[in-house]
Amino acid sequence: MKQIPYILIYSRIVFAILIVLLLSFSFVGCDNWVVGLMVLAILTDVFDGIIARQIGVSSERLRVLDSNVDQFFWLVTIVSVFYNSKEFILSEILWIGIIVFLELSTYIVSYFKFRRTIATHSILAKFWTISLLIFLIDLVLHNQSFYPFIFCVVLGIISRIEILLITLRLKQWVTDVPSIFSVSKLNRGEEIKRNKLFNG
Repeated sequence: MKQIPYILIYSRIVFAILIVLLLSFSFVGCDNWVVGLMVLAILTDVFDGIIARQIGVSSERLRVLDSNVDQFFWLVTIVSVFYNSKEFILSEILWIGIIVFLELSTYIVSYFKFRRTIATHSILAKFWTISLLIFLIDLVLHNQSFYPFIFCVVLGIISRIEILLITLRLKQWVTDVPSIFSVSKLNRGEEIKRNKLFNG
């Protein structure tokens, strides 16, 4: 029972590999399989934390592992989907570049400040992940995207900036920071209210 959260987390590595294979050997109905795997990945991301908290195995190590595997899954999936939609990606390379730059900045700042990767699991970051999923589904099925892409970019920029500010303002490295408004309490050593669905 205690291994279930770990199984759910590591399953996303398998899903990422399957998505690469499916997009490499495209066949009729392949797009639907890719979409299905992305949805499954989101569901495992939601339930690994919920189950871990319910059975009492949620820990800093698990949260960091969850973040690292998430990064691997989305990096592999995004690169694979983008490669299959090169024309669209090239036409929107500026906005995509801004998101990538902000994402890398959060990791660079966290590493140089704390010598650790980020694992904030902020609420905005969770909603951005959902918008990213919707955008990728639209791109996989139609080879282009408009409103889902715009929403994903806007939310992506806002959420990356918030994570960057959280990292800069935190005095000590910590996981599960719901928002920038929680940082002051954390710095004072006070308990903060965390959402049971999103945070530990």
